[in-house]
Amino acid sequence: MSNTFNVKDKLILTGWISGLLVIMTVIWILSQPLQAYYLLRSANGALISAGDSRRLTAYAGKGVEKTGVLGYWYFMHNTKDKMLVFSVFKDGILVPLGAVVAANGTVKDVIPLSLHAAKIFDDLPQNVLQIYINRIETAKAKTEGRNR
Repeated sequence: MSNTFNVKDKLILTGWISGLLVIMTVIWILSQPLQAYYLLRSANGALISAGDSRRLTAYAGKGVEKTGVLGYWYFMHNTKDKMLVFSVFKDGILVPLGAVVAANGTVKDVIPLSLHAAKIFDDLPQNVLQIYINRIETAKAKTEGRNR
């Protein structure tokens, strides 16, 4: 009799955990546009604070460029370039960066998007940044190949 209760308790616990995961996933998916909007505002604020004249205008949309979980794509003001806002880990802290990507798919520039990122940007290993640059350019090339 105790085995029946044990199995029943495990099924109920599994059901609760699964339900919570489904609810969190739905909330995460439905809040993506809101997250993208606030990230755009934060990135523009960082660009203004740094004295940079570049501005992000709009979220490029989910599925425009598939970069996996790298970051969010944004259109830029008065240019055909786009910016990918992503983050890297440095000493256990997420460092927000922006990669300006030309229309041909090459990364023109990687810029820090916070005061902390600006302070430690020069200390980031160049080979790690190059890995991210290669992933961005590869993802952009794959997307352009699918769109043709």
